[in-house]
Amino acid sequence: PVDNPFVDLSNTNPNDLMVEYYKQRSSSGLIITEATAISEMGSGWLNAPHIRTPENVAGWKKIVDAVHEKNGVIYLQLWHMGRQSHSSFHPSTNEIVSASAIPVKGVNSHDVYGNRVDYETPRPMTIDEIKSTVQDYVKAAQLAKEAGFDGVEVHGANGYLLDQFLQSSTNVRTDEYGGSMENRYRFTKEVIEAIIQDGSFPANRIGIRFTPNGAFGDMGSEDNDQMFVYVAQQLNKFGLAFIHVVDGLGFGFHNKCRALTVMDFKKVFDGPIIANCGMTKEIAEGMIRSGGTDLTAFGRLYISNPDLPERFANNWPLAKDAPFETYWSPIGAKGYTDWPVYEDKDAMESKEREGKQDEL
Repeated sequence: PVDNPFVDLSNTNPNDLMVEYYKQRSSSGLIITEATAISEMGSGWLNAPHIRTPENVAGWKKIVDAVHEKNGVIYLQLWHMGRQSHSSFHPSTNEIVSASAIPVKGVNSHDVYGNRVDYETPRPMTIDEIKSTVQDYVKAAQLAKEAGFDGVEVHGANGYLLDQFLQSSTNVRTDEYGGSMENRYRFTKEVIEAIIQDGSFPANRIGIRFTPNGAFGDMGSEDNDQMFVYVAQQLNKFGLAFIHVVDGLGFGFHNKCRALTVMDFKKVFDGPIIANCGMTKEIAEGMIRSGGTDLTAFGRLYISNPDLPERFANNWPLAKDAPFETYWSPIGAKGYTDWPVYEDKDAMESKEREGKQDEL
């Protein structure tokens, strides 16, 4: 999944450009969508889609149907930004929330108008708000099912809300949601349990994503090498579809404890593990052959290579890397849906020769 924000600024609905983008990439074994806001309070990224309203569902259904028509499989990524949001995205409250009143430091945010602004200090969530947010995840999963998605991935990574509760650097609470590893895990556990109990998707259609090594969003904690192993061990009880781990260091390393690898997760989690970050064909194949991971995920390569599996399978060359602005910025079709599939000239010439022979 990569956050390609291409909904209209005036609304939060997936649009026809996104339909084309996902349809072009339907040959992947599993598509995990861009991060998708589960609530007003969980939103905070310009032009990013939501899964809250009938109109959101209708927009996503067009995408799901297009992927299914190509025999693809697609999961929706459920997202709450927590302290990485900005109050201007939340007209109902004009505030942002997190585990504790600790703001993001060292970088800037954006407001709803696209202006660069300083990160605000979040308000610690009340227990009632935590319980209500659990239900927001449940409602989002219900709507994902209504839109036809094959499953959901809970976004517990990149310094967003659940990650803010998991990590000791952002969670200094003294109630049942802070302090011990068990308490910091509680919110994530309640989200997973509630989605399963609701029944919109069974456990084996629910995945979760973590970034134990990541520095994005001013994250990183001295006990991450213990905390995330504990979390994976606890999640093993549910029979989830997968744990998706960004264990590569190419997206930034906090350097506050040893770096975790997918093997740390495989020792305590019996289900499938997806490895992610800076993958190449050679690295991915080596990790799978060695038993280091079960699956690998590709994000940035998929932007400029909509036919990435075919290129890998046939040893065709990859397209040049997409410009950086295509990773995050809404720039229209250019750099988003205009990347061509590879044309095997030798195969095309061979088919042309066969066709001429048939005519003779």
